[in-house]
Amino acid sequence: MKLVTFGEGAGRVGYVDGKEIAVLDVPTMREWFERGGADETGERVALAETRLRAPIIPKKFFHTAGNFREHETESKQVGWTHEIAPWIVFFQNVDAIIGPDEPVIYPEHLTEELDYELELAIVLKKAGKWFPPEEAADYIGGYVIFNDITARDIQRREMRSGVFSFCKAIDTFCPLGPWIVTPDEVPDPHDLAMTLRVNGAERQVSHSSRMSVTIPAILSHYSALGYSAGDVLSTGTVSGVAGFSPDAASLYLKPGDVMECEIERIGVLRNPVVSWQDGHGEPAPPRARW
Repeated sequence: MKLVTFGEGAGRVGYVDGKEIAVLDVPTMREWFERGGADETGERVALAETRLRAPIIPKKFFHTAGNFREHETESKQVGWTHEIAPWIVFFQNVDAIIGPDEPVIYPEHLTEELDYELELAIVLKKAGKWFPPEEAADYIGGYVIFNDITARDIQRREMRSGVFSFCKAIDTFCPLGPWIVTPDEVPDPHDLAMTLRVNGAERQVSHSSRMSVTIPAILSHYSALGYSAGDVLSTGTVSGVAGFSPDAASLYLKPGDVMECEIERIGVLRNPVVSWQDGHGEPAPPRARW
């Protein structure tokens, strides 16, 4: 089942049934998971005639960094200042979440090195803490595509202290979608092709089997922090980011670019990049100095 949030405002909840959305009797996707489901209202909406929103706004968004060691390996091409360890965890600013086809607004007063990071993310179907990997499957409510937009120049400065978050938490830097695919449609989340394209050209091409730490292990490890139903947990990006390329300057995102994140069995998350002027209708603020 493909669970969606759609429509205007905060959106409505449903699931995709062919070319239609079957509307569910629940106000938000988080509440759908908190309740353990909801009945259909009987209403149907044409998928092509509505707007898909970010499928869920979680209470907590757990970031995993360094899980794909190929990403750590490529960092050595540019002399990254800190080791990318396999157990880096931090929290995302959930107010930065946007949905499919919504624009990433380029904050040119903050960064000149805007980058992409394709990731597979997990949605927790129920609350829990302190559980072993063997029980992790009981907590998986679905899978969703996440594009971890990063301002590399800000990250480079943050990494002097070994801590980073601002570089990934700026408004619109958290595309999520296009829907949540329930586990029955993804028999093995470690057997999925992963591709990110910019303007149709492949940039990141990998496979979820290349994770160094499995999804059950990740879920168990972070369970010490406590999960709520509907929380989201990312599993790390794959190789091919602009910032770790020897020719990074030519690959960084710019207004007018279109990103397409594709994960097998889940779908395609598409987002354009627009200027601050186009996104906000006014010039960018004065250049920030870090």
